[in-house]
Amino acid sequence: MLLDALRSLLLLSGAFFYLVGTLGLLRFPDAATRIHALTKVDNLGLGLIVLGLLPGAGSWPVALKMILIWLLAIAAASLAGHLVIQAWNRVRETQTEQKDD
Repeated sequence: MLLDALRSLLLLSGAFFYLVGTLGLLRFPDAATRIHALTKVDNLGLGLIVLGLLPGAGSWPVALKMILIWLLAIAAASLAGHLVIQAWNRVRETQTEQKDD
C-alpha cells in the first residue's frame, strides 16, 4: 500500500517535470534557455519515472536496463544540447557580422 503510493507519487512527479520542461520549451525566448529547460527538467522527470517503475521491474537485469537507459538519456541530452547551442552561437555570430557590414 505505502509502496504503491510512493510509486504513484514518483510517476506523477516525473510526468509533472516533463510538463514543466515542455512549457519551458514553449515559453522561453531563445535556444539556450529552451535547451536548458529540456535537458535539466526532462532528465529529472525521466529519473523520477524510472525510480517509480523500479519496484515493479521484476528482476535485477530489467531494473539495471532501466537505469542504464536513464543514464544514456542523460548523456544524449547533454551532448545534443551542447551541439545545438554551438550551432546556435555560430548562426548568431554570423547574423551579427552581417548586420555590422
